[in-house]
Amino acid sequence: MLGMAEPELTELRRGVLGPCVLALLESRPRFGLELVRDLTSAGGLLTSDGTVYPLLNRLRDAGLVTSEWQVVEGQRARRYYSISQAGRQSLAAFRGEWAQFAATVSQVLGHGAAERMAAGAKGQL
Repeated sequence: MLGMAEPELTELRRGVLGPCVLALLESRPRFGLELVRDLTSAGGLLTSDGTVYPLLNRLRDAGLVTSEWQVVEGQRARRYYSISQAGRQSLAAFRGEWAQFAATVSQVLGHGAAERMAAGAKGQL
């Protein structure tokens, strides 16, 4: 069975990456490499490490995250990102829209499967 074509899957991932970063930052501030690791371990969300840092800059420019340099003794300075109040509002709105969007996509995908099953059953009569 063939999976979704890679360009389409990449676009889908890219579309949800921002809200996923906001969701990770909702629990606690994180530095960039930590976000890369968390997204990579989430299984298929991140196709390239290089997409996270430009995304963080866009989120910061949009006022959805803030950042500050922190120095921990014995380690190099790291830029930590935190979700802002605007980011929390954006994430809450996305969650509401996502639920409806995912339900609609599931319905359409399920409808196609139901039609194929019905067509297969008619062919067997």
